[in-house]
Amino acid sequence: MKKNVITDMLEYEKKYWDKGYTLVAGIDEAGRGPLAGAVFAAAVVFEPGVVVEGINDSKKLSEKKREELFDIIKEKALYWTIVSVDEKTIDEINILEASYKAFSDSLSSLPVMPQIALIDGNRAKNIPTEFETIVKGDSRSQSIAAASILAKVARDRYITELDAVYPQYGFAKHKGYPTKEHLEAVAKYGPSPIHRLTFKGVREHI
Repeated sequence: MKKNVITDMLEYEKKYWDKGYTLVAGIDEAGRGPLAGAVFAAAVVFEPGVVVEGINDSKKLSEKKREELFDIIKEKALYWTIVSVDEKTIDEINILEASYKAFSDSLSSLPVMPQIALIDGNRAKNIPTEFETIVKGDSRSQSIAAASILAKVARDRYITELDAVYPQYGFAKHKGYPTKEHLEAVAKYGPSPIHRLTFKGVREHI
């Protein structure tokens, strides 16, 4: 039997909509793995019943499609927000704690606090409202997938802008991830002011 992608992507939202929840937020992050720059998180709330065609896990979409959906999501969402936690904070509290902070900050930055937050992954803490974590949520929940797109596009734009400031590292190409090219650049030039100094691959060249 062919899967109904739209129905599947709304399974978690519908569970709470059917309970009378009207403010269901999806939350996801982008940028845990890179050696440089901030980690981003986004929160997205759709009105009950709203469907945005084409939404899926940001990693499964082309850059062009993500860019198209970025504006559509912001237009169709009831509320949305994008936040970041910088590399200095990541070094101070570690990337996992920084991701938790980004989740929490994204909710707190919304104009109203959602009744429930659907969060990608299997762990979260310090969330200022009721929440449910969903493994592979960015391919199982429209709201989480929308948040993954906002976070991914925003972070890619941010790190690409920094490529002009630190062109020797090639950020526009690898977005800060530990590619062979990036690791060789760190070895040659040492870390830049935006590198995460506690990350292996950077730490070795301090």
